Amino acid sequence: MSHRIEVGCRAGATHWVCSVVVGVDSGATHHEVTVSRDLLAELRPGAEAPDELVRDSFTFLLERELRESILRSFDLPLIGRYFAEWEAEMRKHRARS
Repeated sequence: MSHRIEVGCRAGATHWVCSVVVGVDSGATHHEVTVSRDLLAELRPGAEAPDELVRDSFTFLLERELRESILRSFDLPLIGRYFAEWEAEMRKHRARS
């Protein structure tokens, strides 16, 4: 099942905090994701904000688990602890962009 993923990020000194909503129905889930500036520079060089990286990461997660199973608050690299292929997949996506 495909879900709409809405991402809004606000910048801090060393990181962004992104609010993510998955779905537009009554079961929509809400998440808060932290992305460091260093991680963004590594995975998406030249990107001014992590919106697309976060959206791609949630698309990745939704291919593997239900939206209700996604943690409500986490640092983005935590995905790699559960899914070892996440970083490589994000790098591949960057190469296609």
